[in-house]
Amino acid sequence: MRNYRLITSFVAPLIPLWLQWRKLYGKEDARRLRERYGFTSKPRPKGTLVWLHAASVGESNSVLILIQKIKERYPEIHLLLTTGTVTSANLMQKRLPKDVIHQYVPIDTPSAVRRFIRHWRPDIALWVESELWPNLVMEANEAEVFMGIINGRMSERSFEGWKKRPEMIKPMLSSFNIVFAQTQADAKRLGELGARDVLCVGNLKYDAAFLPCNEEELIDLQTDTGNRKLWLAASTHPAEEQLIAKTHALLSVTIPNLLTIIVPRHPQRGAEIANSLSNTLKVSLRSQTRSISADTQIYVADTLGELGLFYRLCEIVFMGGSLVKHGGQNPLEPGRLSCAILTGPYTHNFADMYNDMEKTGCCLRVNGPDQLAVQVSKLMGDIAARDRLQSTVKKWMEGKGGTAERLLDEMEPVFDPDSVLKPAMLLP
Repeated sequence: MRNYRLITSFVAPLIPLWLQWRKLYGKEDARRLRERYGFTSKPRPKGTLVWLHAASVGESNSVLILIQKIKERYPEIHLLLTTGTVTSANLMQKRLPKDVIHQYVPIDTPSAVRRFIRHWRPDIALWVESELWPNLVMEANEAEVFMGIINGRMSERSFEGWKKRPEMIKPMLSSFNIVFAQTQADAKRLGELGARDVLCVGNLKYDAAFLPCNEEELIDLQTDTGNRKLWLAASTHPAEEQLIAKTHALLSVTIPNLLTIIVPRHPQRGAEIANSLSNTLKVSLRSQTRSISADTQIYVADTLGELGLFYRLCEIVFMGGSLVKHGGQNPLEPGRLSCAILTGPYTHNFADMYNDMEKTGCCLRVNGPDQLAVQVSKLMGDIAARDRLQSTVKKWMEGKGGTAERLLDEMEPVFDPDSVLKPAMLLP
């Protein structure tokens, strides 16, 4: 840990060049770049401040329900949310309550994180899932901030990697006052790596609200597509779109006028995807046209925050990141909307979730584009089979939830205004 902190201090003068490079590729917000150095134009509100840190879109979406519950139970508490990506920041601008402050998380150098902690002086810091920045954790700990991990997870792969670096992971995990794990397996791994007071209260993602949808846009798309057979490949990753295109070609042999909709995990890849597929297929980009023409074969929805729209448009959904070795994407969002869900073989990021869904008949697993084409064709042709899959996932989802309430019940002594816990202290 000491070596890490020395190295980050040493490389700090190079950080501006790195951030400028990221800005050129749209990975940083030019208007708010100072926040990455720990500067802000917003004042710290008076009173108790709870800081939540979520890495990106998935984590920030999952914590929205907790933010809502905190505001309901403790209206006098102020909330600050940090995230690290432009996409998550843009989404949170639309979805956060107006009185919740959003900031970009500072880069993990001692000076930037110290500046951040000094300004905001959080009383409580809640880190979502597994993104732990050593300087940020240690500086918050030294400032006597009460710290917790919520929705904590530790995959088997990450666990094996961290076991080789105990000098890094143990000081970080032992700095947290309490850890709430998603599963018992996560709790066990986190405890073995050095976390103390680990509890398993469930997964916040089960509590998340329905993804929003513009009803007028949905009606327009339903009118455009009419009686066409269509399916959705959601949250796809590089190299996966070519496999989806192959699936489309296989399906098109027996399903004329088929429409395949692709929503890439990173919308900025839309033009790249269209260029790679347009030699053999008629591809349209949503960023260029809101409508779907009759001759469009692949419609790439390269816009932000519209997955809820396409989950409602398409009954059959393939979850991306699973035909390539990314590890899958969250299936709960389409599950909540009773979609018929398919996934590829690589789902280690959500292993327990997908295993449970597969075991209970809530999703279908395929090994590649050939099997994907077979299963999509069956679901399109067999309405009863599709209905069974949809009703099964709906029933399964109804049996989950309540994690946010259980978490706040456990945290009640911390949020209590009469708590004996020390507030955050200014760094010297």
